[in-house]
Amino acid sequence: MLRQLAARVSSASRRRKLELFLEAMGPTDGTTIVDVGVSDGGYGADAYGTANFFEALYPWPERIVAVSTQHLTLFKQAFPQVHAVRADGRSLPFDTGRFDIGFSNAVVEHLPDLDSQRAFVRELCRVSHRVFITTPNRRFPIDTHTLVPLAHWLPDDRRDAIYRQLGRTEGLGLRLLTPAQLLALFPSTARPRLLRRGMTLAAVAETSSVSGPRPIGASPLTPSPEG
Repeated sequence: MLRQLAARVSSASRRRKLELFLEAMGPTDGTTIVDVGVSDGGYGADAYGTANFFEALYPWPERIVAVSTQHLTLFKQAFPQVHAVRADGRSLPFDTGRFDIGFSNAVVEHLPDLDSQRAFVRELCRVSHRVFITTPNRRFPIDTHTLVPLAHWLPDDRRDAIYRQLGRTEGLGLRLLTPAQLLALFPSTARPRLLRRGMTLAAVAETSSVSGPRPIGASPLTPSPEG
């Protein structure tokens, strides 16, 4: 019952995120995008119900380069127009300023420590001229991964004990962020701002001062092959 409710909440949240992205970033059929943190899978009848909702619903999937630490076998079958790359988001194999937009949905909270989170955001800023990042809001009383109230405010060991007792293992080890903590991950020369601070945080930034101009002659749709 709880998992079904969590799935419905996630689907509605993803719909709002995509609408917010399209409104805030204004992409066109020529906009190049890197999506860091996809998972190896496709989508079902409800495209918003998949973690890869962005690839399933974005109007120009051929302009996306999707990055994951996983082997993207099923992903490439489901999204043949998307360029798939296997890499660590903390060290991306792309030139500085390679993409118009860097996108990442609900990934940064899965990184194990502050240094990893900061490296992840800095890399996304380095390879993109603008970024759009979402993550659950630690200050919201319900964790979006588990829909368990208040437990994520406890020390990690007590929180994880509750999640194990409830069978909500998807909440283990998460490093949720407050609005101020999310903004603090960005390089000092970026100009991040929050678009949303409810259950989910959505931050955008203009990063041209961080990444510099795109290298002359660099093709944003020629990523390193998946390894």
